[in-house]
Amino acid sequence: MKLEQKVAVITGSGSGIGRACAIEFAHEGAILVIADIDDSAAQSTAKKIGGKAIAVPTDVSDPKSVCLLAERTLEAFGRVDILVNNAAIQVNKKVEDTTPEEWSRQMAVNVGGVFLCSRAFLPELRRTRGAIVNMSSVNGYFAEPYCAGYCATKAAIIGLTKAMAIDCGPAHVRVNCICPGYIDAGLAEGYFQAQPDPAAARRAAGKLHALGRVGLPEEVARVAAFLASDESSFMTGAQVAVDGGFGSGLPLNS
Repeated sequence: MKLEQKVAVITGSGSGIGRACAIEFAHEGAILVIADIDDSAAQSTAKKIGGKAIAVPTDVSDPKSVCLLAERTLEAFGRVDILVNNAAIQVNKKVEDTTPEEWSRQMAVNVGGVFLCSRAFLPELRRTRGAIVNMSSVNGYFAEPYCAGYCATKAAIIGLTKAMAIDCGPAHVRVNCICPGYIDAGLAEGYFQAQPDPAAARRAAGKLHALGRVGLPEEVARVAAFLASDESSFMTGAQVAVDGGFGSGLPLNS
């Protein structure tokens, strides 16, 4: 119960890695705020967890929505100990094929969401000496074709994590990020399902990893729980790869 009675806000937790994080945190004793733009998905996650969770529909790119999330959280529980910035979108296009609207939306959700949520919760996290876990990606330092905007946002999150860690260190607020490889959920699952043969696409992606498979959301969630807990008390500004050795496997077309 490494997170017993800690109040954790997790964005994008209606599905995928965020949902897995919420469930794992609950198993470790945390009280959950499930924030997702899809209210029905958020309610589903909260229902699965039970009485230790509330769902708050949230658009992390909207300052007013994020402020309401912070207000609802403090009204419900009176404190915040953990913030997991997980919400993200992905546009699978090259730069010249990406519209300005698509570029701006990715930046607003993936990077702007980290900024807005951190800004809203940091006053309380400073009081509780809490922790922030940002969800980056191996694409933050390992670019792939047809996802230029996504790669840019995930690289920005790594830089933002390091800058926040320096600024928040004197207040004993730790800020770290996770860089998952291909995970069989969320954005990657959407990509697989869009292919003519989803199973073949999943196997091909698995070959990019030294372990020869894609990861599971629960495998990322366990690392997130570690970073959010006192077990990682001397870690801040770190980028933790949970990627099965991504980039050291076989080529995608082998």
